[in-house]
Amino acid sequence: MMERKDLSGQFIKVSEPDPHVLLVELSRTPVNAFHGTYWAEFGRVFDNISKNPGVRAVVLASALPKLFSAGLDFGGLNAINSFDKDPGRKALQIRAFCMQFQDAIAATERCPVPVIVAVHGVAYGLAIDMVSACDVRYAAEDARFSIKEVDIGLAADIGTLARLPKIAGNQSLVHELAFTARDFTAPEALQMGLISKVVPGSRDQVIAAALQTAKVIAQKSPIAILGTKRVLQHARDHTVQSNLEYVATWNGAMLQSSDTFSALKGAMEKKSATFPNLGKPPTAKL
Repeated sequence: MMERKDLSGQFIKVSEPDPHVLLVELSRTPVNAFHGTYWAEFGRVFDNISKNPGVRAVVLASALPKLFSAGLDFGGLNAINSFDKDPGRKALQIRAFCMQFQDAIAATERCPVPVIVAVHGVAYGLAIDMVSACDVRYAAEDARFSIKEVDIGLAADIGTLARLPKIAGNQSLVHELAFTARDFTAPEALQMGLISKVVPGSRDQVIAAALQTAKVIAQKSPIAILGTKRVLQHARDHTVQSNLEYVATWNGAMLQSSDTFSALKGAMEKKSATFPNLGKPPTAKL
């Protein structure tokens, strides 16, 4: 497994276990609690991954053996104490702070390639925000979740309440968990639709399962995978008719890609097709 030091940070380790697949590991001892520097780094790491044309799938996991993340480091909220004393101005500063935080955690969602999260042990509070922003969600059988924010006197504001009702098939259970902040297990997470697979074992086993899925995705056309992620996200937020029009416009361009012809030829010849990487984003020059 090759470490990608060009993409890693102070608290986040990035490696490349398979061609075109990255493993992003959260690594702030003792419990992966997030403060400002940590969540800003999280957003930066994923935005840098998004610019890398050789990446086709990403697995997000914890490097810590016993847990995924305990959520927010409350000491990181001390910055609010330095905000303006005027209530109106302070409200605007808190809003900007919250939106910067939201933007960092949403980096997995705007990443053009699929992000598969592999959860083990405790995943509390902010961890649910992070998990719900990923495309595919696996949990080890020892995973324990909680939408913890009401226990610290606030409504979850970094993504859980925006995304989870659209992910889950059991709205009553979502409401119960958000109102009570009680722990729920991997089987309950599967029942509600937060995750798609419960993996026997713990950290090593759930990461292995996620990496296997990432490896399969990485063998597909990167044009097709990118388009599929974009169209699925559009479908979540728009009507059926609007999405049909969107995908028709999208494929008006993308069906002209050489990937389509390579995939069709491979299928007819019963051979695995290979596909070139996506091009690098252009660098703007003034």
